[in-house]
Amino acid sequence: MHVAILTNFATPKGGAEKVAIESARGLAERGVAVTLIHGVDGQADPLLDHPGIHRVGLGLTDVWERPAWRGAIEGIWNREAARRLAAALAALPAGPDLLHLHQWTRSLSPAVFSVLARSGLPVAVTLHDYFLACPNGVYYRFDTAEPCTLTPLSAGCLTASCDPQSPAHKGVRLVRSAVQSAAIARGFTGRPLDLVHVSDGSRARLAPMLGDGRFRHRRVDNPVRVARAAPADPASGDAVAFVGRLTREKGADLVAEAARRAGLPSLFIGDGPLADALRAVPGAEVVGWRPPAEVEALLRRRARAVAAPARWLETGPLTVYEALAAGIPAVASDRAGAGEKIREAETGFVVAPDVAALAEVFGRLKDDALVRRLGEAAHTRYWSAPMTLEAHAGALCDLYAGMTEAAEAPSFQRSAVM
Repeated sequence: MHVAILTNFATPKGGAEKVAIESARGLAERGVAVTLIHGVDGQADPLLDHPGIHRVGLGLTDVWERPAWRGAIEGIWNREAARRLAAALAALPAGPDLLHLHQWTRSLSPAVFSVLARSGLPVAVTLHDYFLACPNGVYYRFDTAEPCTLTPLSAGCLTASCDPQSPAHKGVRLVRSAVQSAAIARGFTGRPLDLVHVSDGSRARLAPMLGDGRFRHRRVDNPVRVARAAPADPASGDAVAFVGRLTREKGADLVAEAARRAGLPSLFIGDGPLADALRAVPGAEVVGWRPPAEVEALLRRRARAVAAPARWLETGPLTVYEALAAGIPAVASDRAGAGEKIREAETGFVVAPDVAALAEVFGRLKDDALVRRLGEAAHTRYWSAPMTLEAHAGALCDLYAGMTEAAEAPSFQRSAVM
């Protein structure tokens, strides 16, 4: 089998690229031929250094680095991205059996959907966020700091001041979303687009938004690259830890205030717009971004629990899975997909993204016996069915086998040439 994986970057600038790169490596290790096509050139992640992975850069520019007007145009429809992608696919010595898209908003643009459709190949799209349906990508209202309840591209959506940056940015995103929907509707009429969800929660939310029969909904866990080791001893830690971008939608401010009320220090590994405000909270420590190995060592040494109390409907934050794998209790938002992996009061807690609710849970984490029991159970339960790279690649191979079998059916062949 030969799979072409498409994404914006060959380095993990976000969760989508991280999973795309890890998927490529896991598939290659299973003997699958992989071509990774990335929009922006540059240094590649070392994981892509494998004889089974062929890498193709399209030489595009990240729209965030363009002048505003140029970035807006290319973000809506990048004709050059479509042209270069079509040429790259045509130039491959051996054509792929299927195409798997992970991210497209930063360089590829919705224009690539027309190329994918014209290929006639089975196409999978992993939904790391809500961009396939929601203009701002997170189905979250930044004006009210609450999840959105509007139908994407409805009259209410068109007039909502929900964008994190400005009304002008909202306008561009609305146009991009409408153009994207039209491209998918035109290109995939009569044959399905396989959508891969990373949590049951995001599947339950996105499937009704997307609505019609153009899509087949699949479910595959993201990989967690944590080597099995002895469980941590979270009872020896002193702080509630948060790992990631320090923003309100991710709930970083909730962790700092709830930990202060509970009488525990808080540790923030990451950076973002709330960094200075967090440093001003008594007991809070911000250490910035750290390499993955250093993050794991720091959590094993300092964390009584890892908290991810997102206000937005996060699809599946990896930090929760990584904590459980290390034997550290996790506290997740009841709005996040990662909460599905937590057994309440057995391996951690699932709570509303609310200071009072979090403070109550954090207060319970002052009990050493409870924290130690939660950590041991988290480690045992996680490793009974680990979300390893090998397991992820196996699930993808099963998915691909079903897609290629369906593609060989007469109904698919007829629709592919309509």
